[in-house]
Order: sequence, then C-alpha cells, then structure tokens
Amino acid sequence: MKNEASPLYGLILSGGRSIRMGHDKGLIAYHGSPQREYLYNLATQFCEAVHYSARKDQLDSFPDKSKVIVDKNDYQGPFNGILSAHKEYPGVAWLVLACDLPLLNEIGLSELVAKRNRYKYGTAFSNQDSGLPEPLVAIWEPKALVAAKNYLETTKNSSPQKFLIDSDIQLVVSSSKEQLYNANSMEDYKLVQKKLA
Repeated sequence: MKNEASPLYGLILSGGRSIRMGHDKGLIAYHGSPQREYLYNLATQFCEAVHYSARKDQLDSFPDKSKVIVDKNDYQGPFNGILSAHKEYPGVAWLVLACDLPLLNEIGLSELVAKRNRYKYGTAFSNQDSGLPEPLVAIWEPKALVAAKNYLETTKNSSPQKFLIDSDIQLVVSSSKEQLYNANSMEDYKLVQKKLA
C-alpha cells in the first residue's frame, strides 16, 4: 500500500498579542505589505491552500474572512492556532509560519518544503546555534497533530518546540541563519529595517 503524502496547507500564525513589539507584528510592512500578507503570498507558492490563524477580535482586520481560521482557545500559545487549524482540516499537513519572520523568503521556504519527510511527524528548520527545531517554521504532518493533542492532555508543557524535540522529525539546516530571525521588539524591527535597506 502506497503512503501518499497528505495535502500541504499553509498556516500563518497571526493571533499573538505582540506585547513586546507594542503593536500587531502581522501588520508591519517590511516588504511593502503587511507581514502576514507577505508570508501568505509566499506560502501560496508551495501549498494547495493557505489560511491565517487569528483571534476572534482580529477578524475585522482581514479583508477576506474566509481565509481566516479563528482560534478556538482550546490550548495555550502557538498550539492554539495550530490545533484549531487541524480541527478544521484534520487530514492535511500544515506548513506553519509565525508572522514575525521578516527575513524568510522563497529560497528559504523552498529548502524546507523540498526536504519534507511525510513518514516522520514533521519537517522543521533547526536553529543553527542550538540545533533545536524551529516549530513555527515547520511542516506538521497530521499524525503529529493527533499526537500533540494527546501530549497536551498529559503534560503541563505547552511548548511546540518541546513536543518536536521528543518526536521523530526531519531536521533541515537552513542555508541562511537570517531566515529564522524573529522580530519581536522595536529593536528587532530597526535591525531588520537595516538588513532590508
């Protein structure tokens, strides 16, 4: 029996509170459009469908609400958005991208997608400094998300990274360390602006 790969959908995590940045990180226009739209358009090159993950109170900020999966608030942190998407479309794999990745580009994303291993729980970039998986620049296979639900019922740790560390996943070393740079504060924002200038 053939092991067919599940369809790959994109999920742009946009539901964070952006407390350190002081305003919505998904709306910052590093590339001439809101960052969440930039990542959405990037993901459409690799995925059969792409959705935003967002809080209910953010819904009015999206012109096309049909592209938004509203967080169901069954879990804490990023798992809230990821597992809300899994509940909507349980048979697909998700290319999960956090909205605070201003230096991620087509080349970087193509490296990850090209090395997708559907036989494992997921495929993730590894942090070049720590060697740990980056759960919010990763492909989550359906079986990983089923296992994650069970994991969250038996532990107090809601970290997607901790879950991936303990799971059978494919790690991918990015050709550019900057691809994984998270911009979470105004200092980060200014640094990214310099890099993009």
